[in-house]
Amino acid sequence: MATALPQQLLDDIINTRQQQEQQQEFLSSLETISLTIFLSIIIVMTVFGNLLVMVALCKDRHLRKKKTNYFIVSLAFADLLVALVVMPFAAIELTTGQWRYGEIFCLVRTSLDVLLTTASILHLCCIALDRYYAICCQPLVYRHKMTPVRVAVMLSGCWLIPTFISFLPIMQSWNAIGIEDIIEERRALTGGSNDTSCVFLVNRPYALICSAVAFYVPLALMILAYQRIYVTAMTHVRQIETLQRAGSAPVTGTAPVITVRSSTSSDPSEHYRLKTTTCSSSSSEQAPITNSRMRVETKAAKTLAVIMGCFCLCWAPFFITNIVDPFIHYSVPWQLWTAWLWLGYINSGLNPFLYAFLNRAFRRAFLVILCCGDERYARQGSYSFGHTGRACSAASANGTSMALRLSFLPNRSYSDNGRTILANEHESQDSLGAQ
Repeated sequence: MATALPQQLLDDIINTRQQQEQQQEFLSSLETISLTIFLSIIIVMTVFGNLLVMVALCKDRHLRKKKTNYFIVSLAFADLLVALVVMPFAAIELTTGQWRYGEIFCLVRTSLDVLLTTASILHLCCIALDRYYAICCQPLVYRHKMTPVRVAVMLSGCWLIPTFISFLPIMQSWNAIGIEDIIEERRALTGGSNDTSCVFLVNRPYALICSAVAFYVPLALMILAYQRIYVTAMTHVRQIETLQRAGSAPVTGTAPVITVRSSTSSDPSEHYRLKTTTCSSSSSEQAPITNSRMRVETKAAKTLAVIMGCFCLCWAPFFITNIVDPFIHYSVPWQLWTAWLWLGYINSGLNPFLYAFLNRAFRRAFLVILCCGDERYARQGSYSFGHTGRACSAASANGTSMALRLSFLPNRSYSDNGRTILANEHESQDSLGAQ
């Protein structure tokens, strides 16, 4: 009787442990399925968005006329490769807990990861610089700087520069110099050999150089460019409003409209264009100038904040950790590394929405593609600059286009820090619409 009781207790303990193990296995399977679904959604959305941008440029000849759009489509190609070449293998390794493709392909996959994500970031920097030249420089200066040859050189740089911090040092194992023992220990902790684990650690020089080239230098250039864009745009708003207060605008009847557009258009003459429209100066039809300016400034500030905020939110955690980790003896948990890395991958899925989907011309092209060429979304008549009864002062800033319309006398000009903005009512009407 005495031995039966301990045996029963032992059986109960074993049964309890088995139930706990089964429950843990069930939860682990459920977590794996949920994680797989989540990562698959990220990959599919990234592929769909960037592929749609590329198809739109191929099918729409109007989009192909704009030099800036080649930066956007090259960015989409880089992000598409991230979704097709990098994300799937990272997702398989994360969900299965194993690397099944050997040591050589581990190095190739890691090199592609660094190459494509860095290329994506450099494209964002080039887009910011293109907008800076288009908005903050005279049209002739922009044409001189952003020639087709220079655009091709910038695009080539976006793809060639990352090779010097990806394939060249990684395939030569320069990133592992001085930390070979740490890498071997990390492989031993994961319980795998060189063929069943893909461990990538970097020494201090590689971490500093790679992070500077891939993130910190482009980030500094983007901040400077967008800060100057915002200041210039707000200066134009205030100068036009000053002329309006001085009585430059006609009281009633037909009046030209000045439109200031950003670098979505490759021709800066389209950034300052004039269109005749009918406006009434009655107080009941026009919003107060102060409120209008506040709306413009708020809209522009929010737009630039979204662009820079998404970029920093997605990549800053990874590159901060990338620099800090070698100096704290590689003590950052792998779970945190994985979270930061996938947050950076998500940026490749956001870029089509930030740089293409918010642009009216791209949206029209998307609608035509998705609606199988429905003529209702054709471009004829879609590039109107003003309509009767529409307020004479309006603004839209979405990072790719900005329109500041105001009643203005024909064939007049004003100067902005040495730049003369001419109102010419005979300029071409083909430009990208505001949001």
